[in-house]
Amino acid sequence: MIATAWFAALAALFIWWFSTGAILIVVRRAEHRGRLAHLRATVMALPLLGGGVWLFEMTRHVETVATAYLAFLAAIAIWGWVELAFLTGVVTGPNTTRCHPHARGWERFMRAYGTIAYHETLLVVILFAMLVTSHDSANGVGVWTFIILFFARISAKLNLFLGVPKINVEFLPTPLAHLPSHFKISRLNWLFPFSISALTFAVACFMERLFAVSDPHDTVGFALLTAITALALLEHWLMVLPLPDERLWRWMLPERKERSEDDKIRPNDLGRT
Repeated sequence: MIATAWFAALAALFIWWFSTGAILIVVRRAEHRGRLAHLRATVMALPLLGGGVWLFEMTRHVETVATAYLAFLAAIAIWGWVELAFLTGVVTGPNTTRCHPHARGWERFMRAYGTIAYHETLLVVILFAMLVTSHDSANGVGVWTFIILFFARISAKLNLFLGVPKINVEFLPTPLAHLPSHFKISRLNWLFPFSISALTFAVACFMERLFAVSDPHDTVGFALLTAITALALLEHWLMVLPLPDERLWRWMLPERKERSEDDKIRPNDLGRT
């Protein structure tokens, strides 16, 4: 059963939902324990990063159904730790202030990039290392999973910067309270159709490969890649469609701690056009 495409797709969906929820729970619990707790949570999660790197290295030369799943988990584990480090405010960027309302053009872009510069640099370094070490590897599920997550994230962040109709800031923790001031609520920007088209094309390409292969390892691998790309596509559409996606995780999270006035996300933080 685990060698079937539908099982692999459902597994990818569950792993995406569960890993996102787990990160949000850790971050929310750290909120209740003070700012130092964010650093502790990130440090204590380092075995997740180490385990992901080890799994990636152990599976990249082995083509079996099990290693397809494990390579996928390795990429998610590495990605998950980096996202945890970002949400806790440990690895973000040099700019930790709100964007003033008069910033325009290049100044606004550089201010926004400054809020995530260290985080994006770390992702680039990890992606480069994965590409270098896996260029001759038989099992490409891990590196392709990370590639999809990387470019989907870049696309999502650019769309948030340029402006989309719906931005969910409910789960942003205190260390990132300044981020919404660098986003913008607006009608569809020029990049969004290209992002949707590229992700749709990627889903179609992976699906074509999924139907073309017969080896169980390849079937599982392409099913996982198709599913995670489709989820990235869905996340882009959720920036436009008025769907309550926050309900997927809200029910499992502890109550938010009351924030100070400086740490609150204000209604006018999100720019509008």
